[in-house]
Amino acid sequence: MSLLAQEAPGWLINAGWVAAALALLSLLLLLARAVSHRLSLVVWGIPEALLAGVLGLLISQDGPLPLVPEPVMRVWAELPQVLLTLVFACLMLGKPLPKLAGLWRPVSGQISLALVLAFGQYVVGGLAVLLVLGPRLGVSPMMACLIEVAFEGGHGSAAAMGPSYAALGFPGGQALGLTLASAGLVASTLVGGLVVLLGRQLGWLSVHPEDLRQPPRTGSLEQPSHPGAAAWLVNLALAGCAVLVGLALLGGLRLIGGWVGGGVETVVDDLPVFPFAILGSLITRLLLESSGQAHQALAPIQTRVSTTSADLLITAATAGLDLGLLRADWLPLSVLIAAGLAWNLAVVLLLAPRILPRDWFERAVIEFGQATGVSASGLVLLHMADPFDQSTALPAFSIKQLMLQPFLAGGVITVVAPLAVAGWGLPVWTGVCLGLVLIFATTGLVLAGTAPRPAA
Repeated sequence: MSLLAQEAPGWLINAGWVAAALALLSLLLLLARAVSHRLSLVVWGIPEALLAGVLGLLISQDGPLPLVPEPVMRVWAELPQVLLTLVFACLMLGKPLPKLAGLWRPVSGQISLALVLAFGQYVVGGLAVLLVLGPRLGVSPMMACLIEVAFEGGHGSAAAMGPSYAALGFPGGQALGLTLASAGLVASTLVGGLVVLLGRQLGWLSVHPEDLRQPPRTGSLEQPSHPGAAAWLVNLALAGCAVLVGLALLGGLRLIGGWVGGGVETVVDDLPVFPFAILGSLITRLLLESSGQAHQALAPIQTRVSTTSADLLITAATAGLDLGLLRADWLPLSVLIAAGLAWNLAVVLLLAPRILPRDWFERAVIEFGQATGVSASGLVLLHMADPFDQSTALPAFSIKQLMLQPFLAGGVITVVAPLAVAGWGLPVWTGVCLGLVLIFATTGLVLAGTAPRPAA
């Protein structure tokens, strides 16, 4: 290594460590996949990427077998924000943009439910810190933001918010958020699976149990495609364009923030690029459709890139956890996990039937999976409840994601929340979020009461 350091330029050494870090993550994923298949861990709701991260944690610098070199650990620490940006850049590229006409009414209940879930996580987190964790354990007020960051945003948002937390005097926020995200990822499938079984027993599913044994209509299935190398290069370039557009938007916003100054400049300077990658993905897709080149963006490739990036993200984030910090803060983490999970279950089981239209259970269970784990968790639960895609849940959820993703689950609100806690104080921020929960819940109930009933 010393000879390499003397002869090779710095960028080549760094590129070598990046390649080594990605290769090791890939090997961990392959090993986790083999173990998961051998032990049938998917049945128990344990994601392969999370298992790969645990294996990486065992051989990390803080693990019992510290085999991973320090430079690789540093690369792993930087990867989650980069990979999350790539996940968001692929979000809209492979999907046709929905028509705006008549869009609001079919998804208004879905949006209201998602907003209640998200802002309610700030409320229960704030109450947990104000009433229990703060007085008894003296934790940072920033801890109240961790449920939304970890449950709604997942590992990518938790990792990306680390620098912001550190700048606000909460350096352990990243590690705690990553642990909370791991717990949510497992709970979303385990608890969500039990909820699906409960819904089936109580007759909440729109598809009858005997219909679940019927095969899907062959006419609705698309033939599998095998895109070549040229298509992969084009689609990777499109994802890169979406990232560049996001960077340009963020750069322009920071320029405006510099002109305005004050609190606006502070907020804008702390914004990461990944929320703007969603807008970059949307703008790139709009340009493709307007120029008649939408066929260049292939959904299978964009989905594969997004899924692989998310798996690598979860593996890297889990493998880099600070075990010492987690041992010290296991009690407040347990309280936050219990509070977030209880809130999500209460909203899905008590509010969702009253504000969602037909297929309410399928629409609610996919929302529970996303709001506790990740979007993929919601899709897994939907597949359990509606294996042949006969409900209206997936289109409503997709449109809701398009509308809310830039703001929640790692978007602008997620970034602004700790700044609001620092500037306004936790009691004020919790009160604001409680007011928003009441407004969105009331709006959903009113819209549900005025919506036309579906024909029998």
